[in-house]
Amino acid sequence: MIASDFYLDDPRPADGPPVIVGAGPAGIRAAQTLLAHGLRPVVIDEAPKAGGQIYRRQPDGFSRTPKDLYGFEAGRASDLHQTFDRLRPQLDYRPDTLVWNAQGHSLDLLHTAQRTADSLRWRDLIVATGATDRVLPLPGWTLPGVYTLGGAQVALKYQGCAIGDAVVFAGTGPLLYLVAYQYAKAGGRVLAVLDTTPAAQRYKAAPAMLAQPAVTAKGVYFLSWLMFHDVPVHHGVQLLRAEGADRVQALVWKDAQGAEQRTACSAIGLGYALRPETQLADLLGCAFAFAPLHRCYVPQIDADRRSSVPGVYLAGDGAGIMGADAAEMSGELAALALLQDRGIQTDAARQAKLRQQLDKTQQFRQALEVAFPFPDDWAARAPDELVVCRCENITAGELRATAASQPQGDINRIKALCRVGMGRCQGRMCGVAATEILADTLQVPVAQIGRIRGQAPIKPLPLDMTVLPQDQEASHG
Repeated sequence: MIASDFYLDDPRPADGPPVIVGAGPAGIRAAQTLLAHGLRPVVIDEAPKAGGQIYRRQPDGFSRTPKDLYGFEAGRASDLHQTFDRLRPQLDYRPDTLVWNAQGHSLDLLHTAQRTADSLRWRDLIVATGATDRVLPLPGWTLPGVYTLGGAQVALKYQGCAIGDAVVFAGTGPLLYLVAYQYAKAGGRVLAVLDTTPAAQRYKAAPAMLAQPAVTAKGVYFLSWLMFHDVPVHHGVQLLRAEGADRVQALVWKDAQGAEQRTACSAIGLGYALRPETQLADLLGCAFAFAPLHRCYVPQIDADRRSSVPGVYLAGDGAGIMGADAAEMSGELAALALLQDRGIQTDAARQAKLRQQLDKTQQFRQALEVAFPFPDDWAARAPDELVVCRCENITAGELRATAASQPQGDINRIKALCRVGMGRCQGRMCGVAATEILADTLQVPVAQIGRIRGQAPIKPLPLDMTVLPQDQEASHG
């Protein structure tokens, strides 16, 4: 049975509050919009506090100021946090809650603080699950001390610590410079920023990027600040390997002239921009299509964020990476579409304006892809001994050998044969790299390789969790 088959046996409830999964910028604006029109939504969030990844809040007892935490975005972050705090008494808010499965019109939940599980029926559902790191591994990436850029950012924002006392940030994309800036600004020792994109690419994208001058100015500021504070920034590099015994001790790379360099360090932050988190949308039965801009499959949505499944709306980066500002707009737009589908009057002019703003953001997103292109030669350079799937210890050589025996090259067929993407992360870390290697081996477009289908549980579950009777699920409001 496939996910969409459940809809034949599990009819959509006739009534019930809207459900929002995710309390980042998209989820918060969606909740605000629904409340303003008289609906009290259920808001489910895996984190202990609302804000999402970009505006992640500190634990109780930490005292860094919003300016220290969020920099230029301090005002927007504070406004979003204050909005949610004001709305919280009116919401059925469920923090520390993981949606680990979806079947038909029911969500399976794990309340992580209590280690209890139950389920929740839904009539209308806004999925605002955000994004995750896009990772391209290099030899040595499994050493302790090698983090994703997102992981490095979580350590700084939520735990108030650096990933190491001498850090190198490497990869490409706007997040690379943002995280390096945040670390250096917080007093961390940043040894170098290594960007795989040649500097000339920025000039090609400059005219289109000027359509969003404020955003572009922030990126220029981050780069200028790093250079002014003597943080070396190298463009057009090739990352070779991380070295170390018990933990990472150095990153070896080639500069733009082809000379091999070795930077001793205690930690590495690695990433190639972000990719949408789509597993829940997959389990819900949403239709997907390949998006060349994102170089991956994403759920199909209309201009108002409706998915192919009646009652399911997708907001924020989970349907395509567009950033925090666009996530707020898409959360509001998804909520307005939900209200409209319930027969509740909405402001048509406001909806039109949100669509127009999102269209402009999409154009800027295309410019960013020119400025920070995906290194499409990575797979050809990946050595056979490179561990691609760290959960199952599957190497690039094993992937190539398996692909050679399977000329059709579907990623799920390859997964069944060699277990790539079958571990704890469900392909979130290795899926991009595995797809790239298969496409390169078979000499076919990446779109032809397909995508790793979502499987429950979306994330690992504790063995000692207690399953609550169905009639107790409302007690977690």
